[in-house]
Amino acid sequence: MPALATDTESLDLTAVRHRLRKEGEAITPRKRFRTTTRILMKHGVFHILRDRSKDDETKHRLLGKRLRLAFEELGPTYIKLGQVILTRQELLPDALTKELEPLLSDVPPLSFPEMQTVLEDNIPDWREMFDSIDPTPIGSASLAQVYRGRLKDGRPAAVKIIRPLVGKLFQADITVIRKLVRRVYRMLPPEMTVSLDLPGLLEDYYSSSRDELDLRREAEIMNIHREMISEFATLHIPEVYHVTEHVLVMEYIDGWNLKNFPVDFLTFEERMERMLDLGHWYVKTFVAGYYHADPHGSNIMIDRHTKKAVIIDWGMTGTMDAVHTEAIFRLLMHVRLNQAEDAIEAGMDVCEPTRYTDTVNLKDQLRSLFIHYTMSHQGSRYNWGSLLMNTILICAKNHCRIPTGLALWTKGFSAAEATARWLCPEICYHDVVETADVQIMRSWLSRRLNYRANASLLAETAKLVTTLPRRLNKFLEYLEWNKLHFTMDAQLSKPTARLLHKVSNRVSLSFLAGTFFLGGSLMLSFGARNGAALGGIETLGTSAVIVSAVLTLLVLWSVFRSRRV
Repeated sequence: MPALATDTESLDLTAVRHRLRKEGEAITPRKRFRTTTRILMKHGVFHILRDRSKDDETKHRLLGKRLRLAFEELGPTYIKLGQVILTRQELLPDALTKELEPLLSDVPPLSFPEMQTVLEDNIPDWREMFDSIDPTPIGSASLAQVYRGRLKDGRPAAVKIIRPLVGKLFQADITVIRKLVRRVYRMLPPEMTVSLDLPGLLEDYYSSSRDELDLRREAEIMNIHREMISEFATLHIPEVYHVTEHVLVMEYIDGWNLKNFPVDFLTFEERMERMLDLGHWYVKTFVAGYYHADPHGSNIMIDRHTKKAVIIDWGMTGTMDAVHTEAIFRLLMHVRLNQAEDAIEAGMDVCEPTRYTDTVNLKDQLRSLFIHYTMSHQGSRYNWGSLLMNTILICAKNHCRIPTGLALWTKGFSAAEATARWLCPEICYHDVVETADVQIMRSWLSRRLNYRANASLLAETAKLVTTLPRRLNKFLEYLEWNKLHFTMDAQLSKPTARLLHKVSNRVSLSFLAGTFFLGGSLMLSFGARNGAALGGIETLGTSAVIVSAVLTLLVLWSVFRSRRV
């Protein structure tokens, strides 16, 4: 492994700092807005959005390709935005998301001197901590790069460093993205704006990216899950040696990722034990409201020395509302028992119907879906990951509101199931989850029957009981003196108000067109009967008829455009 930087290399580091300082001074919201608009226009994104000559699949594929090229050129913030967009695949066409998938692969790395500036700013005495650091990264993402190093005490370490200028770039870009999202949101149909919460998706992107830019948050999440994983003997989470805002030094795992470890390295019993522990740990985290959104085989390693399954890469994690989590597990249990009606009610607790939702059609589609997953087994195409994703797709097509974190939750659950099938295909993952039923029910009951959780309910009940006589007496008094009345305030929704506004404008223009036409026709008729002496009336009548024709064309064009949209 190469030694630490020499004094000669520090001269190059000074030049790098000077260049980065100049680049940082050039990053402002106004300049980034101009740059973003220019690059989007350069790649033809706006042209594709307005183009109505292509079929939908071709249009979506071209839009995805051009967005990917634009995001790659715009840098880390937009690459991360593309990755977040991919978490909402239930709302986006497949042709578009497939073109965006390359954004999930490794990003071209920056040179080590550039990353070294961040290392020195966060750990000034890093040379006293490390014996050596390999300048070739072992991983490169949109926000950070990971290096292999060795501490002074001889322990190997993985060093994760946030890319320079990413924080400033992110703050400038988020201002630009908010402006663009507001414009796009106004262009969407009303039924889509109700079910697709673009502002909520943007805030979720903002908060998750902000957390990823602070590695102290990632270390905190690792410590939380380390406590939760302590009861599982075959699982491990890397130890954190040192952490600052932009540098994380943790235990280096020498081994293979789950998809590449030698087949004969673990016996069947060892594979089964690790698969059971991974399944039960994941259920435990879900029930507690946490989730690891990306527990696929590349993020789980088999340590060649301890044979433990080590969960790495804690950037894409989050929390889920306990009510939604309970509803998802109730849905899975009811589907397995062929209780479709109960499963539908649980599914509608997760995805909330809106005023544009045809609930009868929604229930019929969910019922047709659930029947295929009754007593399904591992290895079939009717697995639970597919069930959850198809449930979200059906709800989205029926204009239900999808919770922002649900897609990530589902992605994590699906990845966990795929990992279990890969590690130990002889054991059904569905049976593994069902063996945790007692644990799930205990967690629910302890949460529901907890005094502190229900303190507000007890207080409200006490208030209702103690004030009921006075309230009932007041009600009877109003009833006796005929003073009981109800006030109803009916308010139109914004889409309906806009529709009525358009209709009223068209009716007004049509009325004006008819008035001008009638008046012009009368003046032309009157002028024709009275000869050249009234030539001015004929000119005025002709003008009125022309104005009438123009107004009529405007009304027809407005109706035609609304039908095309």
